[in-house]
Amino acid sequence: MKKPRVKKGPDVRIGFHTSIAGGVSKALERADELGCRTMQIFTHSPRQWARTAISEEEIKRFRDLRSELDITPVFSHTSYLINLASRSDDLLSRSIDFLSYEMDNAEKLGIEYVVLHTGSASGDDEKKARKRAARAISKALGKRKYRARLLLENTAGQKGDITSSVAALAEIAEQCTSDGIGGICIDTCHAFAAGYDLRKKGGVEQLLEEVNAHFGDEGLRLVHLNDCKRPYGSGVDRHEHIGKGTIGSRGFRNLLSDQRIRKVPLVMETPKATDEDDRMNLKKVKGILASIR
Repeated sequence: MKKPRVKKGPDVRIGFHTSIAGGVSKALERADELGCRTMQIFTHSPRQWARTAISEEEIKRFRDLRSELDITPVFSHTSYLINLASRSDDLLSRSIDFLSYEMDNAEKLGIEYVVLHTGSASGDDEKKARKRAARAISKALGKRKYRARLLLENTAGQKGDITSSVAALAEIAEQCTSDGIGGICIDTCHAFAAGYDLRKKGGVEQLLEEVNAHFGDEGLRLVHLNDCKRPYGSGVDRHEHIGKGTIGSRGFRNLLSDQRIRKVPLVMETPKATDEDDRMNLKKVKGILASIR
């Protein structure tokens, strides 16, 4: 017997990174069961260079099902292996080629945005590394006009990070010769760990003012809504359940009180042992949203 569909609601588009086990269309079914109105996926295994072709049948099922379920936009996240700032010619070449593969997959599936961590400086000067990443992105996107748009994601400030500030993301975007970059994704855990104090309204305002200054009103395309296990400014990327980390419920209330945050899709990458973890986090976010209206 088919389960009744969860009412999704008319307002903020909220979703999760969902598993593609069993096929990419299965991720849509999982998102729908949770009541998601947006979602993020990997289009392949994120920890392997191996490529698996998506069948034409599965591509059609994915496209038809997402239209039926009104799950939009859909985001894909690039492989963790990609490092477009690497000084290794071999790794850089493989990363450029793999980003093109990621964009091709998104194009086939009709995915609107591809989220990218550009990579690590690997001991090199950060500015040189960002320039290298910009050149690599330009090469990966080439002259092809992808409908899918690339989003640069901020990082937590760990050793070698080159994109822990909005200004650093802008530096890469401005140096790209391709027009395929469609904006940025802000991860709240990463931002907090990198020194944006989202527990305070001033910290949220600082972050959003920087986004507006460098990318304009429409530059923020996605928010990864994640709490943080580690202290403010730690430079360590460890996600936590919403309200149970160091950003805390007050911080998320500050974030979600801002219209600039609520107008973009919110995708959670919170820890998951069972499906109940996702439901718990979704309930928490919806409760905060209900309390500020």
